[in-house]
Amino acid sequence: MAEQPPPPQRWKKQGARTIAHTRIFDVESVDYQHPARQKPQDFFVIRAPDWVNVVALTPDRQLVLVRQFRFGLNDFSVEIPGGVMDRGEDAVAAGVRELREETGYVGTTARLLGVVHPNPAMQNNRCHLVLVENARREARLEWDSDEEFEILTRPVDEVYQLAYGGGITHALVLDALLLFSPVWAEMNKKE
Repeated sequence: MAEQPPPPQRWKKQGARTIAHTRIFDVESVDYQHPARQKPQDFFVIRAPDWVNVVALTPDRQLVLVRQFRFGLNDFSVEIPGGVMDRGEDAVAAGVRELREETGYVGTTARLLGVVHPNPAMQNNRCHLVLVENARREARLEWDSDEEFEILTRPVDEVYQLAYGGGITHALVLDALLLFSPVWAEMNKKE
């Protein structure tokens, strides 16, 4: 049997300096010292605000989706509504706000499904995943100047088929669907 390697050790942060400041995030060069090595290593960290993504379930058991152009992909992406949280904003309140602004949908109840780290290898922020139930299109759209969406609703099981088939590739949307899955199973038991 192969020998088990020792557990990883905690690196000590030595210092940081901002090397790029953008309207969306900052990039820092951060020096970390491993306890068993003599020389510190330089790593890059993207300092970004927290995000929120919303699983919005309509009374007829459909999920609200948005299709939008994504610059990183240079293509369109099917996603759930979401966006950047304001500093100090409650995650559930941010989810309700983003859902309303992007899609015009509002719901009767909202709760946190969970929190994930989008890419802890290089980002410091979190994405809060919120469930909004009984979502109905009742509000006017409030898009930012660079936003435009195709607003869709699809049956929950169809959304999962789309995800499993590669039609949804946004990792944070897949995280939200993963955390929604046991909730959806419980909802189906009650019927």
